[in-house]
Amino acid sequence: MSISRLARIPLRSPSRSYATTAGLNAIARPKAENLSATWKGTSATGGNTKNFIGGAFVDSKTAQWHDVLDPSTQTLLTRVPETTMEEFDQAVDAASQAFKSWSKQSVLARQRFAIELQYQIRQNADALAHSIVLEQGKTLADAHGDVLRGLQVVETAIGITSNIVGEKLEVSKDMDTEVRKLPLGVCASIAPFNFPAMIPLWTIPLATVTGNTLILKPSERDPGAAMIIAELCARAGLPEGVVNVVHGTVPVVNRICDHEAIKAVSFVGGDRAGRHIYERATKNGKRVQANLGAKNHAVIMPDANKNLALNSIIGAAFGAAGQRCMAVSVAVLVGAAQSWLPELVERASKLNVSGGFEKGADLGPLISPASKARVTGLIASCADEGGRIHLDGRNVQVPGYPAGNFVGPTVLEGTVGMRCYREEIFGPVLTVITSDTLDDALDVINENKYGNGAVIFTQSGATARKFESGVNVGQVGINVPIPVPLPMFAWSGNKGSVLGDIGFYGKSGINFYTQNKTTTSLWRQEDAIGNKASVDMPTHH
Repeated sequence: MSISRLARIPLRSPSRSYATTAGLNAIARPKAENLSATWKGTSATGGNTKNFIGGAFVDSKTAQWHDVLDPSTQTLLTRVPETTMEEFDQAVDAASQAFKSWSKQSVLARQRFAIELQYQIRQNADALAHSIVLEQGKTLADAHGDVLRGLQVVETAIGITSNIVGEKLEVSKDMDTEVRKLPLGVCASIAPFNFPAMIPLWTIPLATVTGNTLILKPSERDPGAAMIIAELCARAGLPEGVVNVVHGTVPVVNRICDHEAIKAVSFVGGDRAGRHIYERATKNGKRVQANLGAKNHAVIMPDANKNLALNSIIGAAFGAAGQRCMAVSVAVLVGAAQSWLPELVERASKLNVSGGFEKGADLGPLISPASKARVTGLIASCADEGGRIHLDGRNVQVPGYPAGNFVGPTVLEGTVGMRCYREEIFGPVLTVITSDTLDDALDVINENKYGNGAVIFTQSGATARKFESGVNVGQVGINVPIPVPLPMFAWSGNKGSVLGDIGFYGKSGINFYTQNKTTTSLWRQEDAIGNKASVDMPTHH
């Protein structure tokens, strides 16, 4: 998913100076000021982000702070604490205490929280989206999409009264076996920078409606949406301590993996961090679900609807500046479809790169200067290794945003041996490769180490059937560019894109946050004490 690493980002130093909110333009500044004035746990005007522990927003006593900068202007928005060990233990203690009562609440009471939470999110979607644009850099429309896809999980969680029902069977005369799903205890969620609202909302609703309590660690790069969601949980009536929010990097992640009270860990992020978390947490006996990197292919057949295919690929490759785990990062042009490359390049060149609040913006900046440097380095590697750069976004100029982390849409042509193909770029870069046949295209996809998703564009049902049957990825799209399942289903990436065998949301999400308890009982009918009295003459038998 995200390419963020567990390495510590630079901490705030007295010698560093950034623009204050004056560095934001006239569109962004009032939104930042409104966020700071309205919400208790976050700031978009240079103040400190707080921990959320036991139902209260608490100032951290840490000496280490991380700066969150607007990626369009490098304006300082907030300072995020490296939560101390004492504060982390307080959060876990609060969650442990809350579990004792929350787990005993009826499923109807927990459902009521989900109903109220979806209402609060709808009422405050603008604030969540504004925070995402400021801290993460998405366009406003894309930020609203981030919120909406998370909201859909909340709405699905409302169905918990039907989805958590147990099983019961009379296995012998008067003997019953019953299976119930019970909560695990304190769980943890480690979220990435690229979906600041959606990923926390993959975990909060399902963890809580199943009776668990939760420690959430949002990305230190853009925690504002998570802090707003925490406040919305409180407004929705969630008892104190059921959801807690802490912040930080490697030390806090390691505490999550090591703390004996935490029973399960959800993670979305990069390969290196995901492997570390999976190995460390499972070694400590925890259940772990981890979504990692991806390299998603789109196969374009010669019989495809050309307009649909090209527009779909452009949207899936360059939306969110390519910072999506399900972005199409490789286009496989099969046979005569190879002649469509010039038109693909032409359409991509017309996309508008700008600040996220600007009207008409198609994609915004990358999350950080380091991400920009990595993406531009991978673009350069294509030419260095003998590939072609058909559209080069490295030197894009964005009026009004001279300091932004912008990379424009980029189209490369290469081979499977090149770095631009092998590595997850996580930027607005589409690598094009060619194939003579569908069989060749399938071989390319199946040999790739990642398995989040793959799509095909064709007007042939037989071709689509062959692709769907033969491709080895977890999520398949047929004339659909980003085949992420809605939350009544479960996330189903495979191969090197996942660790752990229980997916996010859907039925898998409920299974992840519960454990089965099986009870077998015997109550003989003939032992009932309410039998009718006999008035017959007693006799010996």
